[in-house]
Amino acid sequence: MNPNATTPANNAPRVLLVTGMSGGGKSTAVRALEDAGWFCIDNLPVPLLPKLIELASAGNMARLAVVTDARESTYLPTTPAAIADIRAQGVRVEVLYLDASDEVLIRRFSETRRRHPLSPDGTVPAGIAAERTRLKDLRALADEVIDTSQVTVHELKRMVQARFAETQGTQLSVSLLSFGYRYGLPPQADLVVDVRFLPNPYFVPGMRERTGRDADVAGYVLDREEAQGFLARVVDMVQFLLPKYRKEGKSYLTVAIGCTGGKHRSVAFVRALGERLQGDDALVRVWDRDIEKD
Repeated sequence: MNPNATTPANNAPRVLLVTGMSGGGKSTAVRALEDAGWFCIDNLPVPLLPKLIELASAGNMARLAVVTDARESTYLPTTPAAIADIRAQGVRVEVLYLDASDEVLIRRFSETRRRHPLSPDGTVPAGIAAERTRLKDLRALADEVIDTSQVTVHELKRMVQARFAETQGTQLSVSLLSFGYRYGLPPQADLVVDVRFLPNPYFVPGMRERTGRDADVAGYVLDREEAQGFLARVVDMVQFLLPKYRKEGKSYLTVAIGCTGGKHRSVAFVRALGERLQGDDALVRVWDRDIEKD
């Protein structure tokens, strides 16, 4: 950054650098950010970022998202130092890295019939390997890595919006996510809580086809001593952790609650947890990953 630049930290925008693997979901993430009110710019050379921040500050722009990736080969090696320099000016800069397994990336390129940008000979695996090498320093620098291998487009959009919604002051954005273990662990989870020990409405006549959003189904799960005792302990744990995460500068937290299918017990539990966490200097959001799956 130009040492003569004047970018007041208290007027600078919140800056999010979006990066990651080709096919990892950057385009979906940017669309989600735009829908959430972020001003987004794709493929910006990093040396231009300080000037862009100055302009955004002068225009009272609150949130700025910039995409940089392996296409920016000339300036990519200087990106970590540039980010450190900008942060030294008091500007809040976060790095979001979108990734997926090689197998999933290969399949996505095959489905879209696109050529990998780092594979002039058309060999996708070679391009993926080259890209991982080129981006390794940025991945190590990331504040948040989202593995999209098992995540749908809609899930990724909800995830990005929950993580990077605007919060007030030191308020954290807390996502409470219900899921089914049969569909795999949520890769974005910071904490995972298993509620499969609670009675399962799936085996109760008249409840199997319904969900934990229904009051009587939720009551069947929660209106018993062991459920309330466990809920109180989870609330205590999260309330204990919130100031610790806040002290470390973390602005978002995902707590995943899992049952077998993600329709009954976990759905009821996240809502009860959300009700008890509201007002704890945290912006709490609840979403159900697997409630509509068979």
